[in-house]
Amino acid sequence: MKIEKNKVVTMEYTLSDHDNKIIEESKGDPMVFICGAEQIIPALEQEITGKTIGDSVSVSVTAEDGYGARDEDHIMEVEKNHLEDIEDLEVGTVVQAEMEDGLSSYTVTAIGEKTVTLDGNHPLAGIPLKFEVKITDVRAATEDEINHGHVHCEN
Repeated sequence: MKIEKNKVVTMEYTLSDHDNKIIEESKGDPMVFICGAEQIIPALEQEITGKTIGDSVSVSVTAEDGYGARDEDHIMEVEKNHLEDIEDLEVGTVVQAEMEDGLSSYTVTAIGEKTVTLDGNHPLAGIPLKFEVKITDVRAATEDEINHGHVHCEN
């Protein structure tokens, strides 16, 4: 069965940056998603469409086609007292903030005496990515999975 819209795809993967530094690996916990449901990077989905069980592909994705370019406008400095209710605040902590367009996630990148720097860019923004993928299963999505927009666990 070929990968196409409304097929559930199971794949093992290794994600690395342009210097071949591994960012993430599936390590026995494969990624499972519905093709066409906007659950993975479109450039990756496009490259695996048409593949079948057992196929392996290497896919390079530009930063713009991955998580986008870094945007300095997504970095802000806030008064430290605005975050005083967060226990164990440290660099790398992810905080949620209510913005005009809804809830947004920010990563703490610096903590000063009076201010905290927050970065709203995706952690992989601005990084060209390389995926090494092996397709391990392809099946038709159930009607419920298609309607709900995600894969249901099989028992």
